[in-house]
Amino acid sequence: MASSVLHPIAARGLVRRFGDLTAVAGIDLEARAGSCLGLLGPNGAGKTTTIEMLEGLQSPDEGEISILGRSWATDAAGIRERIGVQLQETSFQDKLSVQETLSLFASFYRRPRPVPEVLALVNLTEKATARVHQLSGGQRQRLALGCALVNAPEVLFLDEPTTGLDPQARRRVWEIVEEFKRAGGAVLLTTHYMDEAERLADDLVIVDHGKVIARGTPPEIIRSLAVESIVEFSLAEGSTLDAGQLAELGGLPGVIEARNLAGGYLLEVDDTRAALGSLIGWLERSGTVATDIGTHRPTLEDVFVSLTGKHLREA
Repeated sequence: MASSVLHPIAARGLVRRFGDLTAVAGIDLEARAGSCLGLLGPNGAGKTTTIEMLEGLQSPDEGEISILGRSWATDAAGIRERIGVQLQETSFQDKLSVQETLSLFASFYRRPRPVPEVLALVNLTEKATARVHQLSGGQRQRLALGCALVNAPEVLFLDEPTTGLDPQARRRVWEIVEEFKRAGGAVLLTTHYMDEAERLADDLVIVDHGKVIARGTPPEIIRSLAVESIVEFSLAEGSTLDAGQLAELGGLPGVIEARNLAGGYLLEVDDTRAALGSLIGWLERSGTVATDIGTHRPTLEDVFVSLTGKHLREA
């Protein structure tokens, strides 16, 4: 499977406009052979538009795209023969069986994988004769993944591939992606599961408002937050902090920033001991009752929150 192209997925200066809205505003990215590039961002950040341009479903207004060293403008058929795509939602013919669906997709390619091999790969052998309308949501997701792999692609686009899957099925998808990378394939992944991004992505690009706001390996991006720890707490039911109180918390010793998030409060701190002491003192002075005070080392989720103001699952 290994490609001689150093960056099987590459884009420079991508711009896509819809009337007065600029959905993608100059994005650069690349995925190396044998690696996974994770594309993260809130809803409306431009992820789907970017992916669809890379997949050849939309044309950029500006910029260049190279897939396996080829251009969509000059060799679309050649690219499609060598890539696999799993969309967020795939519509199948409900009356076809799982095996018939995979056979149909296999017929689109010159050298497809044997259908029984694909069935085993996505754990659907026992459902081979089941009609598509009889499948659960998770089984449909696995069928969509099988259709993306049926041509033994060199590049794989996965748009939230494990939505609706149980933990065991999610782990099997992760194993498939890791096997694909080991064989030299390049993967572009979007996901709303931060653990999935940390497990699978060798490199990450975080986008918001159509622009790249962070890039690097997961450890590099985590280090970019430049904090010692995160302190989180919630208040007794019915209690809230106003903007002035949040500003006071942000000015406490050891605290870099304070914010209201997802029903609780979060402090980015550069001195954990000082921050906890000053927080407890502030709570006592203000008569505020806090619950579930906890600390943890910075994570990729914390960086995402710091950059976008949202948790990935809420984005």
